[in-house]
Amino acid sequence: MQHSTQRPATDSGTVTIGGDLTVYRLGFGTMRLTGPGIWGPPTDRQEALAVLHHALDLGVNLLDTADSYGPEVAESLIAEALYPYPKDLVIATKGGLLRTGPNQWPADGRPEHLRKALEGSLRRLRLDRIDIYQFHRPDPRVPFEDSVGELAKMRQEGKIRHIGLSNVTLDQLARAQ
Repeated sequence: MQHSTQRPATDSGTVTIGGDLTVYRLGFGTMRLTGPGIWGPPTDRQEALAVLHHALDLGVNLLDTADSYGPEVAESLIAEALYPYPKDLVIATKGGLLRTGPNQWPADGRPEHLRKALEGSLRRLRLDRIDIYQFHRPDPRVPFEDSVGELAKMRQEGKIRHIGLSNVTLDQLARAQ
């Protein structure tokens, strides 16, 4: 593929999310900016920060992250590298998983955990509102409606612009609507 610019993300076309967020189809996922097993800090912090800058230099305007990446490392790196953020940057993050060690990802969909996770993400990312907050994975021990209901409350409070769901069934997707 030949690019018409030195910013290949801008050549990818755009997609509109939630009716009001237009982003390039090529975004950047930050999971691998952390240490081995998606646990702890990166081996080379300066390189991780440079990668984030390079993504924006390539035209990326959508970053996908999660509080569980590190844990908390990827979100902190984003703020360290890019704050204050470019006006067109959309940050999507996720909550609903715990990290108890490398490669361990137990779900925690309790409303109080989701609220605490969102508040932590807002603080680490230095934001008043998350553009897209995604429920990382339903917790089989918590009624799905309780988890999604808490996200809806936080959106009504102005802390979330759009809610996303990850790792859900078609039935859960229909129930969330």
